[in-house]
Amino acid sequence: MERAIILSSLAASGTDTAPQRLTELAAELDLPAADLLVVAGHPVPVELLPPERDARVMRQFAYRVSHCDHSQLVTLEAFVRSLPRVAAPEPFVPPVWPGRRPAETRLAAALGGLIRNRGFGILELPFMGLSLSTLYGMVWRWDPSPHRRQQLSAVAGPLGWTLPDLFAVADEPYPEELRPMLHCHHLGRVFTAAVPLTTAQLIETAEEADRLSVREDQGVWQPVSQGFADECLNFP
Repeated sequence: MERAIILSSLAASGTDTAPQRLTELAAELDLPAADLLVVAGHPVPVELLPPERDARVMRQFAYRVSHCDHSQLVTLEAFVRSLPRVAAPEPFVPPVWPGRRPAETRLAAALGGLIRNRGFGILELPFMGLSLSTLYGMVWRWDPSPHRRQQLSAVAGPLGWTLPDLFAVADEPYPEELRPMLHCHHLGRVFTAAVPLTTAQLIETAEEADRLSVREDQGVWQPVSQGFADECLNFP
């Protein structure tokens, strides 16, 4: 409960919390510092943002990683963390806002920031069971609706967030019987680990994901991965 209270409070009034304290809290909560800064409404330092990457490569990378099951994701995350960190070229080009228009609500701003922290645009996200128009609307005006719980359960996993944590940020009651639509947070752990990677390293990681998952190339774009949330051993 304390964890949920902290996240809910930061989402509501986190601008009063110093960035240094947010960085410390992120370590205590095992969350990326960039994410907690976004939730609290603070700007993210450039050193925590991903370098400029090719959008087409990002899309292929996300799609191919999403075909890995839990054991393969663990191996792939270790592979990503073993890659050398390459200094970003100068001048640094920050990721663009993922939506078509600026966010107009607190929750839309938080979601857009979490997506941008990983270097994704809406088109680069893996398939989550939501339409593109819905996703664009969520990073513009994510108002309360009967569909919000379903939307939260869809986006949490690819962002590397557990459902209870993301529900707390949204100030939405979390029903314990709810399950992710397709992906649990283990998929997002790989995306989060890959934040510092270059375009070339993303290509290398996508090839490793294919090797691990033994994904067969269908010759055409197949937007739907398998989805392994039901097999998650430590849900949520």
